[in-house]
Amino acid sequence: MKKLPETVIDLLLTIIDFFYPPFRRWMPLQTFRYAASGGGNALLGFFIYYASYSYLLKGQPLLLPFYAFKPHSASLLLSFCITFPVGFFMSKFVVFSDSSLKGRVQLFRYLMVCLFNLLLNYLLLKLLVEHFLLYPVLSQVITVVIVVGFSYLAQRNFSFRASAKLP
Repeated sequence: MKKLPETVIDLLLTIIDFFYPPFRRWMPLQTFRYAASGGGNALLGFFIYYASYSYLLKGQPLLLPFYAFKPHSASLLLSFCITFPVGFFMSKFVVFSDSSLKGRVQLFRYLMVCLFNLLLNYLLLKLLVEHFLLYPVLSQVITVVIVVGFSYLAQRNFSFRASAKLP
């Protein structure tokens, strides 16, 4: 009998791979799996961001004893806390399952890329919301589109590649 995580992984692969044939001409399976996994995780992130900004924080700052987070920053942080482990799971077991790296190395590299992406996301969000006065949810959509391309290349060529060299 298979363990539960293997069953979940097999189910995810079956669902994602079912939709691959029409895209076969334009991209390899791994790229499609990344797009599907990343797209699903991005949608989850948008949902968490929107729900936390609109309903949990109601557009108000998150006041902590040591710092007051602007609502768009607090929503981004909450979204990151949930999408980080989901994204790592999907990348490790669905997209880059053929990687020969140890899990802790993959996790460390994935974390480094994600922290850079979080910083880039934060800076772009701050620029769009506070300087260009765009609505925070629209700003998050624009920001994610920019960050996703970098993220795929970094995850493929650094986080899950055994031959990646640290600078």
